Amino acid sequence: MTSFTKKPKDHENNDFELIVFSPGRINLIGEHTDYNNGFVMPTAIDKKIILKFKKNGTKDFCRIFSKTFQKGFEFHLDKTIEKGKGWENYILGVVQEIISNDLKPEGFDCLIESKLPVGAGISSSAALECGVASGINALFDLGLTDLEIVKLSQKAENEFVGSNCGIMDQFASVMSRKGTIIKLDCLNLEPEYIPADFKNCKLLLLNTNVSHNLADSDYNSRREECETAVKIIQNEFPEIASLRDVNFEILKNFKNKLSAKMYDRCLYVLKENERVLAAANELKSGNLKSFGELMYASHEGLQNQYEVSCKELDFLVDHSRNKDFIYGSRMMGGGFGGCTINLIEEDRIDSYIQEVSEAYLQEFNIKLDAISVLPDQGTQILKN
Repeated sequence: MTSFTKKPKDHENNDFELIVFSPGRINLIGEHTDYNNGFVMPTAIDKKIILKFKKNGTKDFCRIFSKTFQKGFEFHLDKTIEKGKGWENYILGVVQEIISNDLKPEGFDCLIESKLPVGAGISSSAALECGVASGINALFDLGLTDLEIVKLSQKAENEFVGSNCGIMDQFASVMSRKGTIIKLDCLNLEPEYIPADFKNCKLLLLNTNVSHNLADSDYNSRREECETAVKIIQNEFPEIASLRDVNFEILKNFKNKLSAKMYDRCLYVLKENERVLAAANELKSGNLKSFGELMYASHEGLQNQYEVSCKELDFLVDHSRNKDFIYGSRMMGGGFGGCTINLIEEDRIDSYIQEVSEAYLQEFNIKLDAISVLPDQGTQILKN
């Protein structure tokens, strides 16, 4: 891989063959449950990464340029794909997976512009992966289905990038439908699309603008703790494949055989699965106050049992409490930074942003970013 910082001249032309709009995602409730084969409630949002693709007439030469980072790199399909240092790996990993599946793309150019804030917990990585996979698939008529793109992109992040994420981010980025929330069963990947009827409320993201350096390693360690607990339980219940198969009674019987941390991790996952199912019913019934209470309970579990929150996230959630115009708030994403997601009455958004921004700046001397989002369509492709 060779890096460069000046956009190639032919990238200035508007002769790209197709444009991919690859959205970020939010998750209303159901954090860290996807890799435990549980339930989640995500959707794509109206903030996207835009990727422009064209064939460049070569058999194996590929060239990528990011307008966002003002940086590019190039590589060859017929040579070993080696890891880069950062965002490049999400692209290289996808290309590696495509080649590993005996598919035959040829040389291409790609120009990328991101409208997604990095590190905000709205899964810019999955949007980039799925956008690249969708673009290459469409450009060369590789015949991959949407679900195959989802799985391929997740595998790239797991095996090439080295982050043991579940499948939620990629699924939401590709498979979402405008104006709906997905209740996704991560065991069988069966989605239920629920109308996103928030009445007089909107979804507001508050970005802490912090990313603590233990995020990646601790994310992977949480998954390892859950998997180790399952292996211990399998000694007596070999039919159990994941925490999805564990109930509260079984977990209680293993309390003295698991470490205290391991038990708390498992207890959180079981309770969070219950909360997602309850939240889906409340949303369908229009009970937004009850839905919001489940969001707060989710945050408390992430804070105290799963231990993936941080003082900045906790401050924002606590600041939202006891305000009758905010129905629910919780941290969103892997944790240790990123955003809170808030269900808030629309006519109070501007005044609340001003209030909470001032309080956050006074507490941490960090500027808060506010992002209002709408549930939107998954990956879209426009051909010239």
